[in-house]
This record gives sequence, structure tokens and C-alpha cells, in this order.
Amino acid sequence: MSGRLKNLPLAFSRRSAEAVARDLLGRFLVRTMDDGSRLVARIVETEAYLGEPDRASHAWNGRRTARNASLYLPGGHWYVYFIYGMHHCLNVVAGAAQTGGAALIRAAEIIEGQEIAHRLRGCNGRVRPGDLAGGPGRLCRALAIDRVFDGRPTNDPRLRLAHGEPVREVLVASGPRIGVAYAGEAAAWPLRFAVRGHPEVSRPRL
Repeated sequence: MSGRLKNLPLAFSRRSAEAVARDLLGRFLVRTMDDGSRLVARIVETEAYLGEPDRASHAWNGRRTARNASLYLPGGHWYVYFIYGMHHCLNVVAGAAQTGGAALIRAAEIIEGQEIAHRLRGCNGRVRPGDLAGGPGRLCRALAIDRVFDGRPTNDPRLRLAHGEPVREVLVASGPRIGVAYAGEAAAWPLRFAVRGHPEVSRPRL
């Protein structure tokens, strides 16, 4: 496990959002809590957002607000936003500074620290596949991720990206992103990526 838990270099994220989103599959999120306990989650689903030309992106048409400021950092930073008054969403900023690209982490499999994740999610006993960290809001609750991490580098010792186990192309499914019907033709772009057949992928499954 030790080699798989080594930090990914910041350069990993300084590529196109599409390339980063695809290559995040199989990588690990490592969350170290204040008491030293640790959760490790294997990423199984992502979505790419392409910045200014992408109507589904928070950076569409060069939009800049206090909320999305972290999107304009160089690749290798976290962009965490709050949505619907109830959910946090975790993104990896991608590409060069000022381009606004990002990869949303939609779902993960908790492979270490399941008891902690269950407690954070308020789950008692067994949960159905996909209910622990399947979906961006569930994932953030299971790993205690909030706006504190917004703008922090992806090698922050409290929340970092690790090498994990890259996924072979034959095992990758792709399709349109979820919940972006407002984005016109961009809604149909095949920028959602998932580990094919994995039970923790959020619904509707690819």
C-alpha cells in the first residue's frame, strides 16, 4: 500500500481537464483527520469541466466570483464549493492558471477508515453500494470535506491525491455529465468517466 499512497505530483493536474478527469480514476484520496486517523478512498467516477468555453463550467464565459476564485489557480489545487444549501463538491483544478478547468470527483470507494466514513455519514450498519460515497455530496460528507480545503494544494497533508492504481482504458466507461441540462450542446459532451461496472459509481450508472 505504501507506494500507492505516495503523493501525485502537482504536474499531474497541469493538463487538460478531460485528461485529468480520466486519469483520476483509480487514484486515491487520502484524508487525515485532526486526531491522526486516516481515510483512503479510491476514485471511481469523475466529470471534466473545461472552463470558459464550457457552458456547464463555473468558469463559463470567464465568470469570476468570490466562490469560484480557486478555479483560476494553476492545476494542482482543490476547488470546493457548496451547492443547494446542503452539499459540498470536491474538484481538482486542472490545466494552466487562469483557464478555469476542473475535474469533479463524483464517487469513490472507501478502502480504509470505513467505520469513520459510516459515522460521518450517519450510517448505522450496512449500506447499499453507492450510498456511502457515491455522488459528490456523499463523498464529501464521508471524508469530512468542506470549504476549508478550497484553494489548498492537492498535496495538503490533510487531504491529498495519491498514486493509487490507474485504471486500464478497457475498464473506463464515459458518457454525458449529470445535472447540466441547462448547458445547451455542452450537456451532451461525453465528459463523465467511471470505472465500468463498479458498484460505488453514482446513479444513473454508466
